[in-house]
Amino acid sequence: QEPEMQRKLERELRLREGALKLLGACSRPEQALEAAKGLLLCNARVLAYMAELQRRKEAQVLRRTARRPSDAGPMDERLPCRGTVCVSDLRIPLMWKDTEYFRNKGELHRCAVFCLLQLGAEIHDTPMVLVDRTLTDICFESPILFSEAGPDFELKVELYSAGLASLGRSSGKRVRAAMDGGPGSPPGNGGTGPLLLPAPNVPGPKFHLLAHAVLSLAEVQDGFSTHDQESSCWVPLYGSMCCRLAAQPRCMSAPVSTGFLQLQQGSEAQSGTRLYCVLRGTDLLCYRGPDEAEAGLEPALTIAINKETRIRSTEREGRGQPHGMAVTNRYGGEEVTHTLVAESRAEAQRWMEAFWQHFYDMSQWKQCCEELMRIEVPPPRRPPAMLPRQGSLYHEMAIDPSDDIEAVTDILTRRAGGREPGPPPWLSLFEGAP
Repeated sequence: QEPEMQRKLERELRLREGALKLLGACSRPEQALEAAKGLLLCNARVLAYMAELQRRKEAQVLRRTARRPSDAGPMDERLPCRGTVCVSDLRIPLMWKDTEYFRNKGELHRCAVFCLLQLGAEIHDTPMVLVDRTLTDICFESPILFSEAGPDFELKVELYSAGLASLGRSSGKRVRAAMDGGPGSPPGNGGTGPLLLPAPNVPGPKFHLLAHAVLSLAEVQDGFSTHDQESSCWVPLYGSMCCRLAAQPRCMSAPVSTGFLQLQQGSEAQSGTRLYCVLRGTDLLCYRGPDEAEAGLEPALTIAINKETRIRSTEREGRGQPHGMAVTNRYGGEEVTHTLVAESRAEAQRWMEAFWQHFYDMSQWKQCCEELMRIEVPPPRRPPAMLPRQGSLYHEMAIDPSDDIEAVTDILTRRAGGREPGPPPWLSLFEGAP
């Protein structure tokens, strides 16, 4: 896997070089924002890949320098299965002052924001959203998947922003200062606060970290929840974010073990029946043949497999079946035992190992193994479009009383597509004789 990770690192380095050139050549604001965002993503992935390569090299050195097997840890240490983690419906509420939101007073702060999500060496991003005081929350609804997560995962969610200058002359001074990183910018937004990622030494917008949060297995549930968020910025964040965090361990979504077993005990109609069994999730599904399993038909018998299930080998018992396994569950107040017989001792050992591994996976993934959680499939990513305009014409103008009337004329001319403002077309209906 090291050569593959090395190729990913080299690819991101080439993309970073291209993003730097593109950022220096951009003439439109939306192009410059996308180039700056791409540069930040490249930097984040380069750092993540370098850290992962370093971790793998250290593990390799430890294995080589181990003088005896005990120095490298137990050789038969069991590892939990991997899984898919999904974040969707991410919402970050804003808390504007009543004078700003309801009365439209004060400086107009406008930012382009997006979220960067990282789990291990895997990094994804959300589309950019334009934020000003007309919004009550920042919404990123598209689901984001991480396909190689362990139960000990730490999902980092970071909110980045770049200041945008408004069309007014005086109201955009502070925002422009924040965008350029001047002495008047607030801490943590380019002025005096340190950047977490290396900033390019080229002109253009720069994204800075506004807030961050870390999600783990404890926050996974099949529904929406609120999480605390650390922030320090002049965008009035409420201090929390809402999202749906779901997880699907491999043991819940894919078969753990398959094969033929003979049901030795049970109802008279099924006694001694050879069944094709599939261990998946919280059930051992027993079909009459592999074709029924592949077709997704209703199984002939379903045996529950959960943290309360007890499984023991019956091979050593005096009256036990050779190569047999007894699966015991409690239904209501009564215990029900199903005895399954494998075709050989090796096959029985394979099934027993699959059961023990399955129980271990369920103990590590905890609530994610109670039932299969729904994972949303993200739609195809479209190329970035121009940031949508938000707010009224009054918000776009943000004119200071000291501005002259020529500034208003210029704004209206650009709004009309270059045409000089004149009488509206409907005025001709009222001219002339009735």
